[in-house]
Amino acid sequence: MKRDRCVRQSLGSTYDRIKESQVLLVGAGGIGCELLKNLVLTGFGKIHIVDLDTIDLSNLNRQFLFRHEHIKKSKALVAKEVAGRFNPDVVLTAHHANIKDARFTIDWFKSFALVFNALDNIDARRHVNRVCLAADVPLIESGTTGFNGQVQVIKKGETECYDCNVKEAPKTFPVCTIRSTPSQPIHCIVWAKSYLFTELFGTSEADAPDVDHSEDSENAQEIENLKREAQALRLIREARGTEDFPRKVFEKVYQEDIERLRSMEEMWKTRKAPTSLDYDEVLEETVALDPGLTSSNDQRTWGLEENFVVFSDSLHRLSRRIREAQDRRANGDPPAVLTFDKDDGDALDFVTASANLRSIVFDIEPRSKFDIKQMAGNIIPAIATTNAMVAGLCVLQAFKVLRDQLDRARMVFLVKSADRIISSEKLTPPKPDCPVCSVTQSRLEVDPSRATLSDLVEDFLRLELGYGDEFSVNNEIGILYDPDLDENLPKRLTELGVKSDSFLTVIDETDENPRVNLVLAIKERELPLNSKPIVVREKIEVVRRPTKPLIAAASNGNGHVNGAAPPAADGVVNGHASHSNGSGHGKRKRTVDDDELEREPASAKKRGRLVREREGAATVDGDGVVVLDDDDDNDEDGAGNGAIVIDDDD
Repeated sequence: MKRDRCVRQSLGSTYDRIKESQVLLVGAGGIGCELLKNLVLTGFGKIHIVDLDTIDLSNLNRQFLFRHEHIKKSKALVAKEVAGRFNPDVVLTAHHANIKDARFTIDWFKSFALVFNALDNIDARRHVNRVCLAADVPLIESGTTGFNGQVQVIKKGETECYDCNVKEAPKTFPVCTIRSTPSQPIHCIVWAKSYLFTELFGTSEADAPDVDHSEDSENAQEIENLKREAQALRLIREARGTEDFPRKVFEKVYQEDIERLRSMEEMWKTRKAPTSLDYDEVLEETVALDPGLTSSNDQRTWGLEENFVVFSDSLHRLSRRIREAQDRRANGDPPAVLTFDKDDGDALDFVTASANLRSIVFDIEPRSKFDIKQMAGNIIPAIATTNAMVAGLCVLQAFKVLRDQLDRARMVFLVKSADRIISSEKLTPPKPDCPVCSVTQSRLEVDPSRATLSDLVEDFLRLELGYGDEFSVNNEIGILYDPDLDENLPKRLTELGVKSDSFLTVIDETDENPRVNLVLAIKERELPLNSKPIVVREKIEVVRRPTKPLIAAASNGNGHVNGAAPPAADGVVNGHASHSNGSGHGKRKRTVDDDELEREPASAKKRGRLVREREGAATVDGDGVVVLDDDDDNDEDGAGNGAIVIDDDD
């Protein structure tokens, strides 16, 4: 009997299309392993697998393609090898790489009939969502959080995209709690991850997402002191790569800064004062310790000396990496920086040791490397059966997409607390105010040796498309141009970080009848000298934004208007001081993120109606959508999505 006889009988004519299809699977973790098995056994002809991670011991309880002998090996490569034995007729191609790498271009995405997302973080999800929209390739997004799960079909112009609904913001902490008066392990972990690591190997503490910099009357003076400390730390980073680098960092953050805090006697009248550490005293006790052996023991909580040796060793490892990255940097590229990733062994070692040393200073219970990895990545434990169910639902939705039966596809939810474990609803059209999919999209060919920002702004946007004076041009880094920021006009686009398969967003700032955002996908190519340095091959029509109907504000008798809570009396919302354009805070124009954040959630029409409010159904937070993320390692929830709520008692 032929291997595919039963599948062919079940799927009929659809099976021929499945055999001819080339699909992309992004992520080979919890859902990814189950999904790859399903795709291979179903008979999808060609499957590409992309995953950056390596296999960890903690993966083995649910990522069934992996065995103990695979630890430290590439997930993508091992998944290809093991799953290939299930069906030798399927062609598997593995990429041990980041899906955001430049080689994964829009044209490369266009070669796939379907893309499956089984990712572990919001940033990568948004990237794949945006590239699939630009390539006009259907995307099946999936995720799990414990016993809950979600599958979403995304098709350009026909369904909501991943960014149509605002994702829950990560938990933030007051800057003075993190930097001066920590009382919980999470405070020390956020300090190590979002402050110390960033100051030494990143850009600036001002961009740390886990720290609230609201300058209220109570902490403004202390914030100024902390800013001076940060400036001193930025000077110390110049010593990266030297033998004295660990000593300088240690003495700064565990001795000098602590002594300064101890001198503020009023601060310690109601709490225990911290104890500073002496570098030479600790060093004497660490002669016989092996940092590599200590780091590998991630289930046990390390002592002072063990944290010290891992701290020093990880600083040297990270310094070498940043130096190598700087050596590879081309002229005009921005300075090399490192960002924290829970799956980056060097970064996790540094954050673990740094956080535990700070915990010891403030008499807080240290945590194991395993625990800190979970807390730093906002990890909810994964459930193998949830992954298996979601993976199966992904393939069922894929059949409908391949049959061109999008009207029969569904948004599917798994909810453990509901009467029905699986519920679904029809796909909804794109939200008209979504900054990602309800925009005008086009491909722009750019000659990198000649094209300047002025060519884009003056010749293309103003002359060809008819933009007026009030608009801004943004990329992933930030604002490149607006009427008050024109010093970049003479610069080449390559100097501003614009490269192939990056995106430029043009935001019309006119008050009356503005256009929708224009998103331009960049394609670099050498153009003839007698042609313009910027060329578009298709006609672009940027439509106007839909006007919102005026709704009379009606009070419901409890001080709320149309169900919305009144503004916070102290001007602080969600731990952040409220600002508005033109309010004197010095912000001239909206960025792309502002344009997204200023959208009102559609509270009246909830998208994720997981369970109707009857028969004792469970209550769903926020806008009724359960934000469900899958991890291809320990984090089936996705880093930084706020799935774990950590109370701040200060």
